[in-house]
Amino acid sequence: MRQLILDLQPVNPPSLDNFVVGANAETMAALCAWLGGARNDTVFNLHGESGCGRSHLLLASGFEYIDANDHPALQDITDTAQLAVDNVDSLNAEGQIALFTHFNRLKMMAGRLLTAGAQPPAHLALREDLRTRLGSGLIYRLQPLSDAEKAEAIAAQARERALKLSPEAINYLLRHAPRDMRTLSAFIVALDRYTLEHKRAVTLPLLRELLTLETTA
Repeated sequence: MRQLILDLQPVNPPSLDNFVVGANAETMAALCAWLGGARNDTVFNLHGESGCGRSHLLLASGFEYIDANDHPALQDITDTAQLAVDNVDSLNAEGQIALFTHFNRLKMMAGRLLTAGAQPPAHLALREDLRTRLGSGLIYRLQPLSDAEKAEAIAAQARERALKLSPEAINYLLRHAPRDMRTLSAFIVALDRYTLEHKRAVTLPLLRELLTLETTA
């Protein structure tokens, strides 16, 4: 039987508009103001647990994006005036020196640095001079969405696609699918395509079938 492979990338690229804010209204307001030039701080730090939306916002910033998980030495860093470094806590010794040097360059050119990590700068296992510079800017924690907020977001995305998703179906997804909104949003897209392709309504057996196809693909 043909297997369905879920595309885990969102249909639309990450943007500030499609970020599910939840309890992060203050953080979003501060970030948007900083991105818009209302603040002249060189660095803006986001921190929070996995799945809280850190990567989404860094990608949505429009800055040159680099993930320290993939490039711990920042070997691909350029002279850009607007840089976003994700998972900054994964930088190795070479990468920490590179970011320290680039921070000083940004300071001189009135550039900007957006970073994200699991903890605020003061708690990261980085060299002291880099921690000090990252800690000199704006620092905000991203709160993860509650189950109720995730359910509301899933329901809204389903309605946009005229997809009939019962509260029981949404609760089933929250219990059995990966819980980050990026994957949940991609699953709604796949579910819409699957129901149209097979001309079937959304039922719990269909959800189980689709989740099984995804995990065995």
